[in-house]
Amino acid sequence: MFDGYDSCSEDTSSSSSSEESEEEVAPLPSNLPIIKNNGQVYTYPDGKSGMATCEMCGMVGVRDAFYSKTKRFCSVSCSRSYSSNSKKASILARLQGKPPTKKAKVLQKQPLVAKLAAYAQYQATLQNQAKTKAAVSMEGFSWGNYINSNSFIAAPVTCFKHAPMGTCWGDISENVRVEVPNTDCSLPTKVFWIAGIVKLAGYNALLRYEGFENDSGLDFWCNICGSDIHPVGWCAASGKPLVPPRTIQHKYTNWKAFLVKRLTGAKTLPPDFSQKVSESMQYPFKPCMRVEVVDKRHLCRTRVAVVESVIGGRLRLVYEDSEDRTDDFWCHMHSPLIHHIGWSRSIGHRFKRSDITKKQDGHFDTPPHLFAKVKEVDQSGEWFKEGMKLEAIDPLNLSTICVATIRKVLADGFLMIGIDGSEAADGSDWFCYHATSPSIFPVGFCEINMIELTPPRGYTKLPFKWFDYLRETGSIAAPVKLFNKDVPNHGFRVGMKLEAVDLMEPRLICVATVTRIIHRLLRIHFDGWEEEYDQWVDCESPDLYPVGWCQLTGYQLQPPASQSSRESQSGSSKQKKKAKSQQYKGHKKMTTLQLKEELIDGEDYNFLQGASDQESNGSANFYIKQEP
Repeated sequence: MFDGYDSCSEDTSSSSSSEESEEEVAPLPSNLPIIKNNGQVYTYPDGKSGMATCEMCGMVGVRDAFYSKTKRFCSVSCSRSYSSNSKKASILARLQGKPPTKKAKVLQKQPLVAKLAAYAQYQATLQNQAKTKAAVSMEGFSWGNYINSNSFIAAPVTCFKHAPMGTCWGDISENVRVEVPNTDCSLPTKVFWIAGIVKLAGYNALLRYEGFENDSGLDFWCNICGSDIHPVGWCAASGKPLVPPRTIQHKYTNWKAFLVKRLTGAKTLPPDFSQKVSESMQYPFKPCMRVEVVDKRHLCRTRVAVVESVIGGRLRLVYEDSEDRTDDFWCHMHSPLIHHIGWSRSIGHRFKRSDITKKQDGHFDTPPHLFAKVKEVDQSGEWFKEGMKLEAIDPLNLSTICVATIRKVLADGFLMIGIDGSEAADGSDWFCYHATSPSIFPVGFCEINMIELTPPRGYTKLPFKWFDYLRETGSIAAPVKLFNKDVPNHGFRVGMKLEAVDLMEPRLICVATVTRIIHRLLRIHFDGWEEEYDQWVDCESPDLYPVGWCQLTGYQLQPPASQSSRESQSGSSKQKKKAKSQQYKGHKKMTTLQLKEELIDGEDYNFLQGASDQESNGSANFYIKQEP
C-alpha cells in the first residue's frame, strides 16, 4: 500500500492528475502487509524491487529484465516509441500554446493509527449495512447470477461492431489481470488489489482477487468498462493504495514472491483502455437534429422527426408535428430507417409533409454524412423488376418470412415490397428494403434452409409450392444473383446471450438468446416469452448489443418473463403482447377507403424522380411501436 506516491527518487513525490491530488491517502496500521509502488514498479517493505509495467505497451514482468536504468520499458522498441510519442505530444502542446505539464506533489499525512484502529470497526459495520441494503434492492435481474446459475455463454463484444469498444476490444479474455477496488477491507480509505478475469460475458467479467487460488467465495461480477477497473500499474501511477484482501492477509508471508510469480508474463488492459471506452461512447447525433424517419403508422412514407435524446447511440425521435411531443420513435443512429432531410424527395419516396412550415428555433438538419451508408448498386444491367417474386421478412411480424412481391423499383437500389395476400389496394402498406438488404431472399431460400415460409393470406393450396404459385400468378422469381450473398464472420453461436431490441416495441431492450443461425440471419428469442414473439434479425443489426450494454450506457434492461409471472399476468402483460401483434395485423386489414382518407388528411406526397416511374422506400427492417 502507499504512504503516498513515491517517484523514481525518494525525495520527490507526484500524483497522476490535479483531479486526484485532492484525494489524499491516509497511512495504514503498520501491522498490515503493505505493498508500495515505486513509479511503475512494485516495491516491498524490505525496499527491494519486484515487478514492473511497461509504460508503452502495458506488459507486466520482472523489473530486472526491463530495459534502461529506470526500468520503465520492456524493450528498446517500446522505449523509442514512447520517446517519439512524447516528442509529438510536446510539439503539439507548444503549437497549441499549452504550458508543459508538471507533476504535483502529494501531501503526506501524519500517521493516525489510533483513529484508524477505532474507525476500522465502524467502517466494517457500515459496509455490512450497505451490503444488506444492496441485497434487498437487487431483487431485479442480474446478468451475473443469470449466467452463473444456468452456465450460459454470452456473445463476445467483438460481434457488435456498432457497440462501444466493438472494433477495439483487443484480446481481453480470461486470465487478464486488472486493478480493482478491494471490498474485503474495513479501512477508511478506498484501497485496491489485483484481480484476474475468470469468465467473460459481453462487457461483464467475473473477477477473482489474486491470492484466492481456487476459492470462488469472493468472486464478483463487474462491467469491465466501468470507471473502477484499471490496468495493472494504474495504482502506481495514480498514487492509490494497493492492499491484499483481509481474508488472505496472512495467507502468504512473502507477497513479493507471490506477485512476482503470478504477474510475470501476465496480460493486463491497455494503458489507454479507459480513454478508448470514453471515445467509443461519443456520438455524433445531438438533440434538436432533424431527420426523416419511417412513419410508424404508415410504412410506405417518411416523416420529419427531431432528436429528443441520445442514449448509447440510440435515438428517441419525436415527430416534428407532434403537439405534445409524445408521438415518438426509437431507433439506433445507424438504423436504415432514418435519413437526412431531403432523402425522400431525392429518390421519390412517399413523404408526409409536416404542418410546421417553418423550422423551429434551435432545430437544424442533420449532416448527411452521419447516416449509415448503403452499398452502391448498378441498375443499368439486369435488375429487379416490378412484379418479381421473392421472400421477405414481414416488418409487421418479424418472426415470419413471407411470400412477397416487388411493387416498385426505385432509385439508388431501393425496392418497394408488398406481402402477398395482405396488401392495401393503394399500396399504402408497402414497405422499403434496399436491394442489398439482408432481409430479402430469393425464391426457395426458406425451403433450402428449412425455415417455415408464410404463404399468402387466404392461399389454400397447401403445402405451399413456389413452382405452382409462380405458374398460377403468371409471375417470375427475382434472379438469385441480385441478392446480397455476403456472409461476414460474425462470431455468433446458437445459445449465446445478448441484449436485443424488441423491434415491435423499439423502446424496449430485453434479455435474449440466439436460437438459430442461417448464414447471416439470426433468430432472436426473448427469454421467458413464447416463440411466436421471436424475431429474425441480421447479424450486423444495430439493434443487438453485448451483455452489459444497458448497464454501461444507463439504458433500462427488460428482464426475462418468468413462468410464474406469465401465468399470474395472463390477463395483462401476456395479453398486451398478443394485443400488440393483433393491432399490427389489424392495421393491415384496414379498408382501402380508410387508408385513403388518412393519407389525404395527412398530406401524403409522392415525389417522382424525373419522368421515371421509380420510387423508393425506407430500408432494411421496419420496427413498429405499439400505439396506445
